[in-house]
Amino acid sequence: MTASTRTPPVGTGEAVIAGKEAPTKAAPAATGTAAGPTAAAPRAQIRAAVGGSCLLGLSCLISYWLATTILAHTHSGTADDLLGGMWAAIATVFVLRHSYHQSIAAALSRMSATLVSFALCLAYLAFLPFHAWALAVLIGLSALAATLIGRPEDAITAAITTTVVLVVAELSPHEAWQQPILRLADTAIGVAVGIAAAWTGLRFIHRPSRTKEPPRHELDRNHSPGPTYASDQPGPA
Repeated sequence: MTASTRTPPVGTGEAVIAGKEAPTKAAPAATGTAAGPTAAAPRAQIRAAVGGSCLLGLSCLISYWLATTILAHTHSGTADDLLGGMWAAIATVFVLRHSYHQSIAAALSRMSATLVSFALCLAYLAFLPFHAWALAVLIGLSALAATLIGRPEDAITAAITTTVVLVVAELSPHEAWQQPILRLADTAIGVAVGIAAAWTGLRFIHRPSRTKEPPRHELDRNHSPGPTYASDQPGPA
């Protein structure tokens, strides 16, 4: 007669040691489908940055060419032509932002500041020549006027525009009253090109990306439970 053997009960200490020695379940490794969107994000940012930079450079070139071409037909003077191209390119840089709505807000800011400076400088240069004291007074009035019309954020831009207009009027004293008109035209060209470039960027560069969802069987495989080991089973009572 064969005697049946019984396994002696395992003590608490032995159970702890056995649990430590038991193999640990390894978490399933991330598949290429799960890591795909994360890895593609930096590449999309790089493509958007390169595309935006190229768009900005091309837009400034167009603004410069338009301003210098238009001024060459309406106003004689190489210096004024080059200054107009520079001022139009600066306006484009100021307007072209990351999003279309930001570009529209920047365009309104630029034009409002330029109109404030245009009114003050034209009223002064139509009757009086450049003077250092007039420069200081008109800069202060430009900032004050922008604040009083409810656009204090445009005070700095208005002051900068007034400074450029008056200094250029001193460099070209002949018919200095034309300088505010010319700078207004340059700004309008640069702003228009910037808005067009922002619309182009919205359509072709900063388009919202649609992330492809992984197939159903990939999701099931990624979230499938791991292998069950003996240490996971409840012990004998």
